[in-house]
Amino acid sequence: MRVSSFRNASFSLNLLGRAPEPGCVKTRLIPALGVEGAARAHAVLLTHVATQARRWCAGTGSGALFRLWGSPDCSAPLFSVLAPVHEHRVQPPGGLGERLAHIARCGLAEAEAVLLLGGDAVTLDPLTLEQAAQALSRHPAVLIPAEDGGYVLLGLRRFAPELFDAIPWGSGRVAAATRRALRALDWSWEELPGHWDVDLPEDWERFRRLEKIWSDNC
Repeated sequence: MRVSSFRNASFSLNLLGRAPEPGCVKTRLIPALGVEGAARAHAVLLTHVATQARRWCAGTGSGALFRLWGSPDCSAPLFSVLAPVHEHRVQPPGGLGERLAHIARCGLAEAEAVLLLGGDAVTLDPLTLEQAAQALSRHPAVLIPAEDGGYVLLGLRRFAPELFDAIPWGSGRVAAATRRALRALDWSWEELPGHWDVDLPEDWERFRRLEKIWSDNC
């Protein structure tokens, strides 16, 4: 995919999301929720994250672009609910590192900085996203680690393939390997307080409790 080198925005916020196909998403929730229930939970999580991300983008005026990267394509009805078609992008083939590298390059081609986040990073809110954006005014990178050793957000003002190559994706060593890559590049970065994402049934219950608190406070 060829992308323009003309940058007309401050930030490109890129959310990765898989279509809520039963049996293909949130498989570790299936023992507790069933195949259909896990797919519905996935849709709820992705909707929540997309709503928070779009709220932050709207709050920055024209300075932030929102991109929803669908997999295996963008034909799922949920994607049309979450974002207009012009904000849809199809995730490229390959492993997670290859896909993230491609998305980071695309984001930096259209904006001064790129933010990468996954569809179950449910504790990210507009305030946290703004803190990450502000960190990128001081450093070439910002990282928000996850409790399980991964990360829920990576923000960049520069691209380097080392940030996505030879990373043990899916393990509890992703954030540590990313820090090593940043040190090897001699880049400064800011690390915000850790967050959590939803992988296991107990994470889903944790989210549901928070969801009730958010609803009660509205």
